[in-house]
Amino acid sequence: MNLFQALVLGILQGVAEFLPISSSGHLIIAEHFFGLDTVTLKSFDVLLHLGTFFAVVVYFRKDILEMIKAFFCLIFGKRKFSDPFVKLIIYIIVGTIPAILAGFLFGDFIDANYRTISHVGLDMMIIGTVFVIGEYVYKKYAARKKEVSNWWRALIIGLAQCVALMPGFSRSGTTMVTGIFQGIERSAAARFSFLLSLPAILGAAALTAIKIPSAEYSSMPLGAYGLGFLTSFLFGLLSIWFLMKFLRKHSLLVFALYMLIVGLSVSLAG
Repeated sequence: MNLFQALVLGILQGVAEFLPISSSGHLIIAEHFFGLDTVTLKSFDVLLHLGTFFAVVVYFRKDILEMIKAFFCLIFGKRKFSDPFVKLIIYIIVGTIPAILAGFLFGDFIDANYRTISHVGLDMMIIGTVFVIGEYVYKKYAARKKEVSNWWRALIIGLAQCVALMPGFSRSGTTMVTGIFQGIERSAAARFSFLLSLPAILGAAALTAIKIPSAEYSSMPLGAYGLGFLTSFLFGLLSIWFLMKFLRKHSLLVFALYMLIVGLSVSLAG
């Protein structure tokens, strides 16, 4: 891998991890057309995911600090379970458990059988169609919910996150549209999706890192690692900022159209 390829992959990860267009799908497509072996790039993928992890931490630092504060206050009896940030912690834990179990049970099988552009193209078209249906259902709700309001809604979003283990199913898009199906406002669904991504991204990166042979880390130029991490962080931060503003006034339909077009193109090319 050269520095240009590292730059492109870092930008793709940063943009596609948070815009609902599937980072894993775009990385597989790019690696395919670059002629790179996706199996031997797992250590690089870990660095890219860590870049987007820190992008979420920086953008939502106030929420994260409040959750940390709420956690310790709860331990010392200074807050109750009814506190909004205590409930948010619980909802994130509940929403994360299904993804942990699914990743542990099926992660290796999915990596071995579904990291192909033909599968990516099909999955993109499926999730693009789901976006269209979700927006239609959303418009039928008379009352909109400003946030995830109970544990079972968080669990449903968490179950949907499991589907995103399949490359091409956008993790952010899948969780957001599941919230939208429940009548949760788009920007609120996006906020919960991004906070829910923290344990998902960190857990997936840690699990992948453990399985990588030590020799693979030394086979990649340090410059490529650094450039990939930096670009995924910066473009991830920009993508979160853009999407949070965009969803206050716009729907997911533009992303649905994009996913349908790219998915069809990739399927035909594959």
